[in-house]
Amino acid sequence: MIGALCAFQKPFREYPGLEYTKYPIPPDAQEKTEWVFARLMYPPVSPYYGGVEFAGSWKEGASNWTMDYPRSDRHLSQAVRRLTRIHTRSVEEPVDLDDGDVYDWPWLYGVEVGHWSLTDAQAKTLREYLLRGGFFMCDDFHGNVEWDVFTASMRKIFPDRPIVEIPNGDAIFHTIYDLDQRYQVPGALYMETGLTYEKGESGKTPHWRAIYDDRGRIMVAMCHNMDLGDSWEHADNPEYPARFSDLGIRIGVNYIVYAMTH
Repeated sequence: MIGALCAFQKPFREYPGLEYTKYPIPPDAQEKTEWVFARLMYPPVSPYYGGVEFAGSWKEGASNWTMDYPRSDRHLSQAVRRLTRIHTRSVEEPVDLDDGDVYDWPWLYGVEVGHWSLTDAQAKTLREYLLRGGFFMCDDFHGNVEWDVFTASMRKIFPDRPIVEIPNGDAIFHTIYDLDQRYQVPGALYMETGLTYEKGESGKTPHWRAIYDDRGRIMVAMCHNMDLGDSWEHADNPEYPARFSDLGIRIGVNYIVYAMTH
C-alpha cells in the first residue's frame, strides 16, 4: 500500500499564498514518501478577504485556502519527521478536488473552512474520497457565522451523517499522545490581543468534532474555534507561547497517525 502511494504521488507544486511568497524550498522537495501534508484547495464563498479582493482565480493561489501556507505545513511536516517513524516529505502538496488526484493522499487538511464554498462536483468527490478511507482535518474557523458557512458545504458532502463531539476516549486522542487535557489553541492574533478566541461569544468554546463512518472511523475531524495552523506556523516564534504549539503539534501528529492506521 505504501509503495503504491509513493508511486502515484505527483511532483511537488506550489502557489503564491496570502502571507508568504517565494518561501525557501528544501533540496529534497521532490522525494516520494509515505506521507505528505496535503492541503485542500477550494473556491471561497466570497472573492473578498478583509475588504480586499483576491487577485486571480483561487486555483492560482492567494485565496483563503493558502492561509499560513506553506510555513505551517512545513513546520508540521518537520515535527512528524522528528516525532514519528513516518517517512515524511519536507514540503506540502496543494490538492484540487477537480483534478481527481485526491485519492493519492490519505490525509487532507483544510484551513479557514468558514470561508469555503464547494461545488456539487467537489462535494461528491470529497465524499467518495472519505468513504474510500480518506481522512479530512479542518481548522481555523470561528464563531457561529463561519460554522454556518462550513456546514453549508459539509451538508453537500454528508447530508445523511451527524456532526458530533469527539469523546475523550476516542482513539484519535490516544494514538501517540494522550490528549485528555486539551485547551483552546489560538491564532497569531493572541500575540496582539491576549485573547484565545475570535468572533465574539460564539468563538469562546473550543470544539473537537467529527463525522464518523459506519464502522466508527472518524472521516472528518473539525477543530472549531481554534487555529492549529497558526500554532504550527509560529512554532519557532518566541512571541507565540510554546504551550499552544505543543498542543497543536500533538493534535496534528495524533490525527495523522490515526488517519494512517484506521
